[in-house]
Amino acid sequence: MNCLGPDDDFDPDNPLGKPDVPEDVQDAIRTLLRWAGDDPEREGLLDTPKRVGRAWLEYCSGYQEDPAIHLSRVFEEVGGYDEIVLLKDIPFQSHCEHHMAPITGKAHIAYLPDSRVVGISKLARVLHGFANRLQVQERLTAEVAQCIWDNLEPQGVAVVIEAQHGCMTGRGVKTHGVEMVTSRMLGCFLEDPRSRKEVMSLMGY
Repeated sequence: MNCLGPDDDFDPDNPLGKPDVPEDVQDAIRTLLRWAGDDPEREGLLDTPKRVGRAWLEYCSGYQEDPAIHLSRVFEEVGGYDEIVLLKDIPFQSHCEHHMAPITGKAHIAYLPDSRVVGISKLARVLHGFANRLQVQERLTAEVAQCIWDNLEPQGVAVVIEAQHGCMTGRGVKTHGVEMVTSRMLGCFLEDPRSRKEVMSLMGY
């Protein structure tokens, strides 16, 4: 049975409809393979330029969205709840802008609502929206916190990120098992030591 409509195009060379990779992008990857010492024309590498191009399109998908869109639907009926909302141990992957090496880690995101809350999955989506770009961990931490602060207008926001960096584990000093920790506090978590102590304790610090 043919499920294609009269205006649908079917490419037998790309039956899954994967994104096209421009030839100049493929040429750039072949150049890198050649410069690294391999032969981009050997069998195992023939499709590598397309695979790498599509992979980077996915790694950097955050450039195609505004993470704030995930905070546009809010709820005001919270039954009088006015305590900390915390999402812990959110796994993420990003790539550093200096070596384009992987950054892998987890984030803890908390806010103290004023009158509005969002579905908890939206906090993770905001994180991933910014993580799916070339990043430095310090900026990623600040961007996530500022996005929540600007769009939910809570009493406070706290973001802590722990991550390992491939530019340190896979090259250079080649030191494994070392985590970098960054934090950003806004509102009451910045101004009130008791509130900061409470949220950091809930996060496990």
